[in-house]
Amino acid sequence: MSQSGVNVASVPGVKDMLTRLISLPSISSASAKWDHSNEAVVRILAEWLEPLGFAVEILEVPGMPGKFNLIATLGSGSGGLVLSGHTDTVPYDDQRWTSDPFTLTERDNRWYGLGTCDMKGFFALAIEAAREFAGSPLKEPLILLATADEESSMNGARALAEAGKPKARYAVIGEPTSLKPVRMHKGIMMERLKFEGQSGHSSNPALGRNALEGMHEALSELLTLRGQWQEQYRNPNFEVQVPTLNLGCIHGGDNPNRICAQCELHFDLRPLPGMDMESLRQDILSKVRPVAERRELSMEFEPLFDGVPPFETPADAALVKACEKLTGHTAHAVAFATEAPWLQKLGLETLVMGPGSIDQAHQPDEYIELAQLEPTIRILKGLIRQFCL
Repeated sequence: MSQSGVNVASVPGVKDMLTRLISLPSISSASAKWDHSNEAVVRILAEWLEPLGFAVEILEVPGMPGKFNLIATLGSGSGGLVLSGHTDTVPYDDQRWTSDPFTLTERDNRWYGLGTCDMKGFFALAIEAAREFAGSPLKEPLILLATADEESSMNGARALAEAGKPKARYAVIGEPTSLKPVRMHKGIMMERLKFEGQSGHSSNPALGRNALEGMHEALSELLTLRGQWQEQYRNPNFEVQVPTLNLGCIHGGDNPNRICAQCELHFDLRPLPGMDMESLRQDILSKVRPVAERRELSMEFEPLFDGVPPFETPADAALVKACEKLTGHTAHAVAFATEAPWLQKLGLETLVMGPGSIDQAHQPDEYIELAQLEPTIRILKGLIRQFCL
């Protein structure tokens, strides 16, 4: 790409970019009271990327009015590097913040604000890293990807996977990992099991069909399954090396002297890489359906949300090796989930690595350390040189 049409000077510096990004509310939430459009964030990113020579595509997320993904591409080719982040933040409790969540505030060698580390800060740093390559002839494209609704539904990343874009070879997701590369995480499943029987007077059990007693039996089956899975699957890369199943909440019945007609359980399952979510659901069904049939209870079993698959990139992958060399850290595993499985579905060799700590994410007075800024820009430039030049 020639220098023509490139206007590097028109793009603000890192602090000004992050100040603007933080000022634009883009909360995603299952609660309509909290949920915002992310369009303003996507539009301002486009406004900064186009002068650097990026071709910008803004895509509305199907079925989600006001929610947008952005794909910005510098150069062309069949390979290349994606730098990816989500544009949304979690809700906040303003009573627990000591400064305005939407105003970038500097103190203690930190920048405070909602989204500073999770993860609007990554966009400002990625654009700053890309600035050096504006007008340079790239052998493979550099793609900046900005997604919607990662903190709630992950539907932005799902929509991209279904659309089959972007096309590239490598992807780094800039979630806060203290600039330590992450090559695997567990999945997340949240499931709902409901039994419905027949109420009746408790003095005669034959008058009804007790959903709570059925759920008691189903709980035993689930805990037995958990034990079997933990015997079968183990990964020493994780702090908690086995898959977990948490019985989260249960509701049933309405009075001590009535046979319980309805009982509902919500539970959470965290599968390891290599465990298939649909197979796990079938395993659960094979254990709880016979309980319902034997006790003549109607049953509903469904996900509370679509879930996030587990993720793993091999230790010897080119991107893993490159990030280990640039950071000096061995790639590791984390407990939190990301959009990585959907980028993998696009055929991208994927790794998670970004500035800031997950310990500050989703917390009052969220911040990014100023000491993380220059190393992030240096590492991203190194990746662009290796995979695009």
